[in-house]
Amino acid sequence: MTPHSLLVRRVTGRLSRLRSARPAARHRRWLVPAAVLLGVVCGGSYGLLAPPEYAATGYVVVVPAEGSDPAGAMGLAQAYGRVATDIAITGDAQIEAGVPAAALRAGVRAETSPDAPMISLTGRAPDPRTAAAMADSVASALVRKGGHTEASTGVKILQFTRAAPPTEPVSPSAPLSALVGGCAGGLLGGLALLVRPRPGHGEERYAAVPGPVPARHQEAAV
Repeated sequence: MTPHSLLVRRVTGRLSRLRSARPAARHRRWLVPAAVLLGVVCGGSYGLLAPPEYAATGYVVVVPAEGSDPAGAMGLAQAYGRVATDIAITGDAQIEAGVPAAALRAGVRAETSPDAPMISLTGRAPDPRTAAAMADSVASALVRKGGHTEASTGVKILQFTRAAPPTEPVSPSAPLSALVGGCAGGLLGGLALLVRPRPGHGEERYAAVPGPVPARHQEAAV
């Protein structure tokens, strides 16, 4: 093979690779906008089609009984907060709430304060009145549980505030869902651009061919 033909083959192979890479580069240029548009559509659809969710919060307070140590109320408030959604409490609260105990365990969240012997009970449901009823029923069941164990624990539980039915849902609106979906789509599209495709197995590879031997070297070899 002459050096001229080898050079022609190398140039032809390089041009063919560049020609095949240009459409791929044009497609990659539209990857991020397409991902953002897809994220906006998916997020907006979720915000429109998903049912709204409401949250209502009530509070109970743990107070020391007469003649007991006030410092023990803080520790027992933490303990009661951990068992507020157990089956022993939700099983007693399901009749008042009008929902099954499993729904109470999944839809009511209890949180305690490190500074005060107080427990917040938040109910979440598609209906605002149901959310308030779930929180209040668990609070009432917890108050009754505290009354049964007051003689042994030295503290009693009182309902501090009842849960009021909320006026606005806590679930994200359609514009907010679309914005979040667009941001997520743009992030995924940018990450996809960072992943470079590996070279194809069908690309031609040319091995280095040694150049022509000078005439004086050929005479010396003879």
